[in-house]
Amino acid sequence: MNDAPASAAATAPTPRATRFASDAQRWAAVLRREPGADGIFYYAVRTTGVFCRPSCGARRALRKNVRFFDTAAAAERAGFRACKRCEPLGAGLSQRHAAMVARACRLIDAAETAPNLATLAREAGMSRFHFHRLFTRLVGMTPKAYVTAQRAQRVRDQLLRNGSVTGAIYDAGFGSNGRFYAGSDAALGMTPSTYRGGGDGVKIRFAIGECSLGSILVAATDKGICAILLGDDAAALLRELEDRFPKAQLIGGDAAFERLLAQVAGLVEAPARGLDLPLDLRGTAFQHRVWQALRKIRPGTTVSYSELARRLGLPASARAVAGAVAANALAVAIPCHRVIRRDGSLSGYRWGVSRKRALLEREARMR
Repeated sequence: MNDAPASAAATAPTPRATRFASDAQRWAAVLRREPGADGIFYYAVRTTGVFCRPSCGARRALRKNVRFFDTAAAAERAGFRACKRCEPLGAGLSQRHAAMVARACRLIDAAETAPNLATLAREAGMSRFHFHRLFTRLVGMTPKAYVTAQRAQRVRDQLLRNGSVTGAIYDAGFGSNGRFYAGSDAALGMTPSTYRGGGDGVKIRFAIGECSLGSILVAATDKGICAILLGDDAAALLRELEDRFPKAQLIGGDAAFERLLAQVAGLVEAPARGLDLPLDLRGTAFQHRVWQALRKIRPGTTVSYSELARRLGLPASARAVAGAVAANALAVAIPCHRVIRRDGSLSGYRWGVSRKRALLEREARMR
């Protein structure tokens, strides 16, 4: 028996709600303890007088004793009380986990000295093991990797303002020069002095060609591909590359690099195939988080900016997430074209909405 109020029928169901429209679907979600069903419906147990979220970890009731409700208020009106274990009147488990991780990220961002795993776990009220697993799942990198990325970003900022490389390293929270220099190439893509010089001395190979979406430029350091740019004017693409790396040594690609260009151009024709090549991603720790999340969006599917923010555990930061999406300089390889507005319209693609539409249509056909 579904105890949804009659007025609910007048409201068009959301895509998530239609997954749990029938009692059979709802019971299956309860058996799976599915977090994605939380907030869509609630179930109550006649023998205990308690109602729960679908994800509740309490002992399973017999199906014959279970009733379903669309809202917690409806369950309360029917005389059931809220479960003390899953707290259906409060924030859902997935929301609480997202909030914990978001608080941990803010703590890392604001700390003068990077907090260790034990401190972060204690602040979250969890064991180190469970916090580490939760953080890695939601953020896409371990707490240690996030701390390292944040400190590396501080070094980048300080190097552009500070005349002293040593001062920038200490100001960013590294305890010694040696600890930072040991991983400086991975953190900056180059040595600190070179980074401060705008890429002075770094060799970047590039090639420009044509594809079905217009001109395409591919550039790579010895770390991996650092830019995939699309446009109507080859000269404008080269100027954009020069602006990104004003003091780097730009070298026109040889025959081997031309083959790399052809491989990337093939990705434009069939974006659902993905690109199995090393990438030299350059951005803030937050941007890296967003770009990692973009790479997890399945080909042929789309998400909204707000949904992407929710997946990152930052439901109130859709605007910041949109900014990180827009900062992506590796077209198609980092599939920012799979992010659309909440109403389904296309916008915000740095290489043009028509190209975004074409990429999505190609993925849909392949899917």
